[in-house]
Amino acid sequence: MGSFIQLKNFEALLPYANMFKEGLITTVLLAFFTVLLGFVLGLVLSVMRMSNIRPFLWLAHAFPGTFGFFERDKKSGLLRDSGFLYHLGRFNPLAFLATAYVEVIRSTPVLVQVMVIYFGVFSQLFELPSFKIFGFIAFNRFFPGVVALAMNSGAYLCEIIRSGLQSVEGGQTEAARSLGLSQLQNMRFIILPQAIKNILPAIANEFVTIIKESAITYTIGVQDIMAMVQAIKSASYIIIEPLLVATALYFCLCFPLSKLIAYIERRMSRGDRR
Repeated sequence: MGSFIQLKNFEALLPYANMFKEGLITTVLLAFFTVLLGFVLGLVLSVMRMSNIRPFLWLAHAFPGTFGFFERDKKSGLLRDSGFLYHLGRFNPLAFLATAYVEVIRSTPVLVQVMVIYFGVFSQLFELPSFKIFGFIAFNRFFPGVVALAMNSGAYLCEIIRSGLQSVEGGQTEAARSLGLSQLQNMRFIILPQAIKNILPAIANEFVTIIKESAITYTIGVQDIMAMVQAIKSASYIIIEPLLVATALYFCLCFPLSKLIAYIERRMSRGDRR
């Protein structure tokens, strides 16, 4: 055990304390902006998935028949909804695009997504300025990391937000219509505030998850905790102890937040019971 972890190696890490602090700040900022942008993306995707825009519906009504809106059932002889134009009329392009995006993002590794965004998009199509935030965060690496993680988080937040929107009773919408509110006003003032209250613990849990998953961005040079660990390992030739310090930092970030989320969730559920 003494040869595996040595106390003198922790003392040798003291000169690198400022690097750990910078990595900690970068990790928190990375998670914050990721959840913020991911929430906006998830909200847009959830609205797209719940939309009822069917631009080809008029074709099904304009050309009824065997290949149109109705098709005769061979067994019963009754007319039923079927046919090519019927299915075309039911096609919702916004819901299709949102569903395809969510399924693709959730079915591919985060590392691949980060690499594609950084090397495929921002290295080939866009040239970002190379200034530094707070003097140590390279914007041209931090921003692609935020975008990649936000695109990934948005796919998961989409389902969370959609479930929250669907959890609001339909009577709320009917009451809003009876008061003369438009669909946008109903979503903004009635549905969305109640949905956010229901999904707030899940969004906070996503923030904790992003803190841990953000470690993957060190592969593109984002100066987070893991990037600082790699730099310290190269400079000091100490391997295990920097990893243990990084573990302690992630624990100090995630564990109190998890307990705080659990406390808030209990308080909110107590209010619902009243």
